[in-house]
Amino acid sequence: MTPGRFITLEGGEGAGKSVNLAFVRDWLAARTGAEVVSTREPGGTPVGEEIRRLFLQQDSLAPEAELLLVFAARVQHLRQVIQPALARGAWVLCDRFTDASYAYQGGGRGLDVDRIAYLENWLQEGIRPDLTLLLDTPPELGKARANGRGDADRFDTETERFYGRVRQAYLQRAQREPQRIKVLDASRPLTEVQQAIAAVLEQWLSKL
Repeated sequence: MTPGRFITLEGGEGAGKSVNLAFVRDWLAARTGAEVVSTREPGGTPVGEEIRRLFLQQDSLAPEAELLLVFAARVQHLRQVIQPALARGAWVLCDRFTDASYAYQGGGRGLDVDRIAYLENWLQEGIRPDLTLLLDTPPELGKARANGRGDADRFDTETERFYGRVRQAYLQRAQREPQRIKVLDASRPLTEVQQAIAAVLEQWLSKL
């Protein structure tokens, strides 16, 4: 059986992850012929979706509570969705994963990244994305896009400084792991962004 592959999309608010997730899903299905499981974090399971609602709407969460909630959802997600899909040879495509914890709770909230790494090493059993597409936008553009959405959550209303810290944490991770994390300029028109995504995917597939 062909081994499954695990691909994630990351980026700050307003980066266009949702629309590009659909593009990547359809591209992969057409190009590989494999089953593609499209999912998201926090969420992806009934328990995860309940945690997501709390995570996005509860204003009084401490940063540590944020981190623990998202990892609780992640464990359910791994055990119920991601690991079974990979085991049967499916490709998993996920809107956010652990890089988001380092960016948002580490960079944005200022939590010690060693605490995040401990949770990752303990709970994920070595499962990490094979490829991460990082949709990068300047903080002011991301905030403007987020503010234009009709269903704003508490992250959409954060400050540009918060967005800037999140972006910097993402870019630092990309610098440390350039083979896995591919940075794409998501401030460009959507058609150009998707052409760049397709080029990255094509090059990556050619090396498998």
